[in-house]
Amino acid sequence: MANVTKGKTSADIMPDTMPVSSLSGVSPGGAREAQLHKLGIYTVGDILRHYPRRYEFRGDVVTVKSVIDELSTPSLSYPFPSFFDNIDTSYDATTPKSFILTVVTEPKLMTSRRGLSYIKFRAADDTGVCEVVFFNQPYLKRTFPTGSRFRFYGKPTLTHGSLRLTSPSYEAAPPGAELAPVVPVYSLTSGMTQKIFSGLVKKAFSLASSTLLDRIPEKLREKRSLPTLRYAIENIHFPSDEKSLDTARRRLVYEEFLIYALKVMRIKATRDTLCAHYIDKTDITPLISQLPFPLTGAQKRAINDIYSDLRGKNGKRGPMYRIVVGDVGCGKTVVAAAAAYFAIKNGFDCAMMAPTEILARQHYADLSDLLGKVGIKVVLLVGSQKARERRESIDACCDPNGPPVLAVGTHALIEEGVRFRRLGLVITDEQHRFGVMQRAALSGKGESAHVLVMSATPIPRTLSLVMFGDLDESKIDEMPPGRQRVTTYVVDESYLERIEAFMKSETESGHQVYVVCPAVDDDNDGNTDADPDEIYDDSGMSGTGRRDMMTAVGYAEALSKKFPDIKVAYVHGKMKGAEKDAVMRAFAANEIKILVSTTVIEVGVNVPNATLMVVLNAERFGLSQLHQLRGRVGRGSAKSICILVSRYAKAKGTTAYERLETMRTTYDGFAIAERDLALRGPGDYLPSSESTRQSGEMPINLSGMDSECAMKILEAAFQDAREIISDDPTLSKHEHEPLAAITAPIEGAERTIS
Repeated sequence: MANVTKGKTSADIMPDTMPVSSLSGVSPGGAREAQLHKLGIYTVGDILRHYPRRYEFRGDVVTVKSVIDELSTPSLSYPFPSFFDNIDTSYDATTPKSFILTVVTEPKLMTSRRGLSYIKFRAADDTGVCEVVFFNQPYLKRTFPTGSRFRFYGKPTLTHGSLRLTSPSYEAAPPGAELAPVVPVYSLTSGMTQKIFSGLVKKAFSLASSTLLDRIPEKLREKRSLPTLRYAIENIHFPSDEKSLDTARRRLVYEEFLIYALKVMRIKATRDTLCAHYIDKTDITPLISQLPFPLTGAQKRAINDIYSDLRGKNGKRGPMYRIVVGDVGCGKTVVAAAAAYFAIKNGFDCAMMAPTEILARQHYADLSDLLGKVGIKVVLLVGSQKARERRESIDACCDPNGPPVLAVGTHALIEEGVRFRRLGLVITDEQHRFGVMQRAALSGKGESAHVLVMSATPIPRTLSLVMFGDLDESKIDEMPPGRQRVTTYVVDESYLERIEAFMKSETESGHQVYVVCPAVDDDNDGNTDADPDEIYDDSGMSGTGRRDMMTAVGYAEALSKKFPDIKVAYVHGKMKGAEKDAVMRAFAANEIKILVSTTVIEVGVNVPNATLMVVLNAERFGLSQLHQLRGRVGRGSAKSICILVSRYAKAKGTTAYERLETMRTTYDGFAIAERDLALRGPGDYLPSSESTRQSGEMPINLSGMDSECAMKILEAAFQDAREIISDDPTLSKHEHEPLAAITAPIEGAERTIS
């Protein structure tokens, strides 16, 4: 029961003390309980807070004939890129559709020429016949007896004039049956089906609906026209229509923003009561004179901001809490070095934490070279160090007779055995990769330590006020002289063979190549839009035939076969940390020529010899992600190129095309971030629910919410939070008690960021 309250958020309810085994069908220690625990669900309350990741709007039922007519004129329904022009017998619909069909032929279990099993049968309505195919699910043969009636929901295709549904969702639809018009779809784990989980949610709601604790005061709900928490929870899981879903989502998102805003403001208020370590006047000329290039104006401003904070100027009393935000390659590391110089020259130790070992080692090498020239000792603390190296680094940090040091490392810095003499400055790089407790643990190793945060992810101005509302911001919006622009091309898949030839040419010229894919490997879920005898099994594409999804493992294996004399490797988030770091070190050492990866290489990797970045299925990435990926090349003296490969390369009029064109024509990260916010909303910038259960951030799922609407809710929540704190700083009024309990500053958080 130690984890029974894991992951509390705004929908926090009394049943958080009630384990999931309280529900019928979930036995203590049983398989179902284990599946729920794997999802991070330990209590009845956790089930209700496991919101759907998307919804299927199945209420608008169409006929077979209407879809055949629509797909017979593809130019009117879908702007195909030119590389599909030669495929005139098979067209995709733009969105999934809902059909009520009666099974008219007995399902047959078949095997394709490539060994893939599938069942196939025909179903019809009054207007026509549709072929239905399911892959790798032979047990479904008995599910669809002739004469049975079902509602099918999926993406239809028109092949040789006939309509086909491939692996659609389905539910029995006997005459007179009342079927839900909006069906939630949850992120689940192996063995847990949508039907089973939806049933558990119904049981949980029935059990908890009378004890839900509404944290938003009634007056505030009325002011913002928000429903009760009971209504929101019921309709986020079981909406009667799209309007009720939007109302529920708006309420829950507002509450998450409000709670987050109050946490930020309460932490900042607590921090302001602390006394800081101030530094004396310090001449930074010895450090600056070691640089091989002059500082940009933006770097000078950031360094001056930090110096003023550390000196306690501008009326500041507490420690520095500043974020330095700058585009890829703008020179943030030099600014961090200056901050460390100020602290160490005044007798304080400094700690710098990076999210990965490869990035920590990179910072260690750069800072050792620069700071070593001015007599500052830099030590490394990472997980893969040998015991002797680790002991030497720890001893250097805590030796009472030794000089102050800069300790650079990963989470190894926060382990219990690491001590500092007098920690005066904490620097975290790519702060969004760390959870609240990790940052608090590092800051907690020094009493009232100053905090400097660095981020290479440009954030739009509005979101910056929200995400970093408890931090003073310095923006580096100039690039150092000589930093070259990476030429960007957007092409469709028909260019892939030429791109691969270019990869080979670059490696033969002594350079290296990144290839980024949206998926790790084939998930074998049986979903496919391809003909059963047209399955790609050695092309690097998904083995289930989903031609639109390139996988890192599959494509790396395909390239290795195609270029046996070129060292190809892959790296992805499912690999163990030591394994990932080993691959990245080999790539940095030029032992690997082509690195196929997911977005784990998005931030921090510095390989000047890499000159080509290829992003496959580029439409699947956010603009800010694409910009970060592009920033991995162009770091050396050689000309560098980024190629974005997408089926939407020529699909004018689509959002995907607009986003790709933004990448092709825009190189300013802040301008790209603003455009991304306008096109996709704040979801790309705020932490996702999957990553925040352990980090203490906002578990908000904004999918399906209009960008402009989300931003209005965000701004309203922060405005209301400011008014609440102004009127009741300690949230001691009766109507604020529920908010007070969940927004109380985490112990140690007054020394870190929220």
